[in-house]
Amino acid sequence: MSSDASASHRLTIGSVSRDLPLVEVAPGLRIAVLNTLGDTELVEMSATLLAGRLAGLDYSALVTAEAKSIPLIHALSVRTGHPYVVLRKSWKPYMGDALSATTQSITTGHRQTLYLDAKDRGLVEGHSVVLVDDVISTGSTVEAMQELMRAADARVIASAAICTEGDGGTGAIALAHLPLFTDE
Repeated sequence: MSSDASASHRLTIGSVSRDLPLVEVAPGLRIAVLNTLGDTELVEMSATLLAGRLAGLDYSALVTAEAKSIPLIHALSVRTGHPYVVLRKSWKPYMGDALSATTQSITTGHRQTLYLDAKDRGLVEGHSVVLVDDVISTGSTVEAMQELMRAADARVIASAAICTEGDGGTGAIALAHLPLFTDE
């Protein structure tokens, strides 16, 4: 991946604006990279607005994939009063009989496996959940999360994100949309 330090895309969420760097993820294709890690102001604003959008839904838990969406799901959990589950990207022995699903990440360009820790299965099994991500692009991460929720006998009632991107995120609850940038 490469980036042009001078190229950016303006994102505004509520009263918070950020200039997101454009990073090449494939020849002739750049994306605006949203990095929520360490951006407390943007995370807090996004969580407040998303919590409002989720208010009318009946669900028991929030579910995300690590890592950039962890601050968002934590802040959403505080606002909604619902617990959250983080699907891990590597298996650790303490995770016990974890469930897994594989996806292709547009950000990294690599396949990655998501794991549902055995201890967290009880929070989702037989319950309705909302999937949360920072950006929903191709939908591959959401599909892997949905696969894990099916394996855990959970019902996904919605997907929510700060942004959708490109053609992805159809039907997701989102605060903004990021275009794809192509060389012409």
